[in-house]
Amino acid sequence: MQLSSKLKVFIPMPDNNFPPKKDSPAEVLTGWGSLAVHGGHVKDPMYAHLVPIYASSTYVFDSAEQGMRRFDGTEEGFIYSRWGNPTIKEAEDKIAALETFQLGIEAKGILHASGMAAISTLMLATLKPGDKIISHFSLYGGTNELITKILPGLQITPVIIDMRDLQKTEDALKADPAIRMLYIETPANPTIQCVDIDELTKLAKKYNLIAACDNTFATPYLQQPFKYAVDYVVHSTTKFLNGHGTAIGGILLGKDVELMKTTMTKVHRTLGGNSNAFDAFLLIQGMKTLEVRMERHCHNAMEVAAFLENHPAVAKVNYTGLDSHPDHYTAMKQMRHPGAMLSFELKSGLKGGIDFMNKLKMCVRTVSLGTCDTLLSHPASMTHYSVPKEEKEKYGITDGLIRMNVGIENLQDIINDLRQSLS
Repeated sequence: MQLSSKLKVFIPMPDNNFPPKKDSPAEVLTGWGSLAVHGGHVKDPMYAHLVPIYASSTYVFDSAEQGMRRFDGTEEGFIYSRWGNPTIKEAEDKIAALETFQLGIEAKGILHASGMAAISTLMLATLKPGDKIISHFSLYGGTNELITKILPGLQITPVIIDMRDLQKTEDALKADPAIRMLYIETPANPTIQCVDIDELTKLAKKYNLIAACDNTFATPYLQQPFKYAVDYVVHSTTKFLNGHGTAIGGILLGKDVELMKTTMTKVHRTLGGNSNAFDAFLLIQGMKTLEVRMERHCHNAMEVAAFLENHPAVAKVNYTGLDSHPDHYTAMKQMRHPGAMLSFELKSGLKGGIDFMNKLKMCVRTVSLGTCDTLLSHPASMTHYSVPKEEKEKYGITDGLIRMNVGIENLQDIINDLRQSLS
């Protein structure tokens, strides 16, 4: 069978410049929101407007020699999607651009399957048996479990103190030369504690420590840890960066680009905690609206916190935008706005917390955070149900504590639902 000579079939020719070289918008854009939309994007060889979902596990070579160059690193290009993927690369480059916006520095990001995968890569690549890691109370539960239960099995010991006390922190560093990493999470989960990034990383440099910061709650729109002496930043991209609750992910970013391309990349690839093209695509689309979402999240959160602080059923509100929060000054020093996360304690304790959760009509009963809708969880009956009461209270998790991700819905509808649930 022969095709008509009039039939024209488009056969794309190999593009020797693929993957295309990045023409970074960071060099020309002056607005953070513009970078959130355009950052990390390179022209697709097929001229697609948006980055395609590259659903391929492996990539071909034009020649054996090209394969050799790709494997020895003398030629950039993709080999295997566990090692890198065009869709994933755009997400990595966009987040790196946002975290370094107007700071005059460069960073490289490595996208992972989850925030915990990113944190695991960081710690396993930088710590060795005999090292210690210093951190604070009120960490994300998964991070706390990694530090206190998994790493000790590798002879890496945690030192947990109240790092809001700078003198106590320095005393600990001075007394123990085995401490190798200072790890912070600010604002922290679920009590919304804040630690001073600037002062703590100055201490880290003074004692020759690696400094790492979890920036999930704040996002790079509200806080840029690389502005200080932080070496590594991690995110659960599942949360505000994605913003829609559609995909799990995490990212590890580092200022030492060469180290990120070598040691960190090797550990990441070997552990196998890679992301995938579909989740990366969803993350890229979510980040384009990050600025406008965060502005609405933050506006609503401030109003909700003020409402709760004046409600007779509420004993305490943990929101750094309130003057009553002990870390209010620290938050205002390093954040553009206190953020979308808060927690509050009900006077009626465990039963009151359960009753409150059961009465919600619009707001959603679930764990996690960062989505457009308002999410509430009751740690004592949910995430921390199995934790002994004494240990929970040590971390500020009382029986009546409610954690809240304030969404972007109509403000009055959020307050009305809280009011009727508190009645």
